[in-house]
Amino acid sequence: MAGIYKLTGTVKNYEWGGISFIPSLLKKVNEKKIPHAEYWMGTHPLGQSVVDTGGSMPTELNAITNSLPYLFKVLDVRNMLSIQVHPSKEAAEIEFAREEAEGIPLDAPNRCYKDDNHKPELMVALSDFWLLHGFKPTEALINTLTKVTELNELLPVFNELGYAGLYKHVMEMPQAEVNRILQPLLNNLTDIYKAEAPDKSKADYWVSKAAASFIHDGNIDRGIFSIYLFNLVQLKKGEAIFQADGVPHAYLEGQNVEIMANSDNVLRGGLTTKHIDVVELMKHIKCEATIPQIITGDVNGEGERTYNTPVPDFSLSVFEMEKGDVASFNPTTTEIVLLTEGVVEADDDDTTIKLQAGTPSAVVFPGATVYLAAAAKSVVFRASAAIHNR
Repeated sequence: MAGIYKLTGTVKNYEWGGISFIPSLLKKVNEKKIPHAEYWMGTHPLGQSVVDTGGSMPTELNAITNSLPYLFKVLDVRNMLSIQVHPSKEAAEIEFAREEAEGIPLDAPNRCYKDDNHKPELMVALSDFWLLHGFKPTEALINTLTKVTELNELLPVFNELGYAGLYKHVMEMPQAEVNRILQPLLNNLTDIYKAEAPDKSKADYWVSKAAASFIHDGNIDRGIFSIYLFNLVQLKKGEAIFQADGVPHAYLEGQNVEIMANSDNVLRGGLTTKHIDVVELMKHIKCEATIPQIITGDVNGEGERTYNTPVPDFSLSVFEMEKGDVASFNPTTTEIVLLTEGVVEADDDDTTIKLQAGTPSAVVFPGATVYLAAAAKSVVFRASAAIHNR
C-alpha cells in the first residue's frame, strides 16, 4: 500500500490532562471540561488509530501495516505525572519472562512488566514545558540538602552512601519518618503555587503543588523528596529531551509531542496512587549525577529539523513553515505526520490532504515523495521508524 491517508488517533482522558489544548487541536467541543491528557497515533492495542481509505468505514491501522515500533502522542500536562523509570531492552526481556513464569496476570495491579520491550522516549515542547530529569550533579545536590533545612539530615546519608544510598534511604523510609521530615517543610510552603506570579524555576513551587494532590489519609507522598533530588528542567517551545532507560523523570506542566518505543513498562517512584515496587525500581534506576541534554535538532536542506536520539526504534522531525513555503520528504517506512499549528496541504501526486485543526494527522506509506505546502504559518511533525537526516 502506498500513498497518504487521513488518520484518526485515540484520546486518553486521564485526570491530569488539560481541558482545551487537545480539543482545540481536534476541533472538538469540550463543554463538560473533561480532561484530555493524550492523543495517541499508532498501533498500540490500547489506542488503535484508524485510517480513512475511502471505504464506508475507517480501517484500523494495524490491519494495513505491521505494528509500528513506536507510539506517537500529543500530551497536555495540567497536573504533574508520576516519577517514572523505564527498563533497558535486555532487562525488560528478562523481567517480563520472570513475571510470566510466576503467573502474575498482565492486568494485576502489582504487575511491573507488561511486555518485553524497552521504552525510550523523546519529547518536544509545544509550549514552555517543565519536567524532572535525572539526579542533580553532586555540588547542586549538596547545596539543596544544605539549604533546605528540613532535608539537612539527608546530607550525611548522601556523603556516606552516595546517590543510590540516598535514594534507597528515602524510598524505604517508614511512612512516619516521611511525614516527620516533610510535614514541617510543607507547612512553610502552604499554597505558594497559587501565587499570582509563582517562580516555577524553584523546586518549592512544585513541592507545594504536589502537596495539594499527593497527601492521602495524612500520608505525604515520598516522591516529594525527588523534586528536590532531581534536576528541574524548563524546555522552551521547539526544544527536546530524551529519556533513556534508567533515567528517572516526571512531567510537571505544559504541552508536548512525544514519541516512544511501543511499550507499557513503567516503574514508578512517587507522585502517584499507582503501584510502587521499590525493589524493582532500585534494580533499574540510574542513581548518578545527570546533566540534562537539551536537543535542538539538526536541519537539512528542506528545512526539516530532526531530533536525533541514540535508539533505532523511531525518528522524529519537524517542518516549521511560513505561509507559502513548500517542503518535501520521501517516506521509507510507515510514517505519521501531525500538524500542531496552521494549515498545510500534503500531496503525493495522487492524493491531497489538508492538515488543519480537526484533521491534524495523516499516515504516509512509502512509495512516493510527499510535498507539504503551507497555507499559513505552520508546524508539522514527522514520526518514523526510519533513521533520517542523521
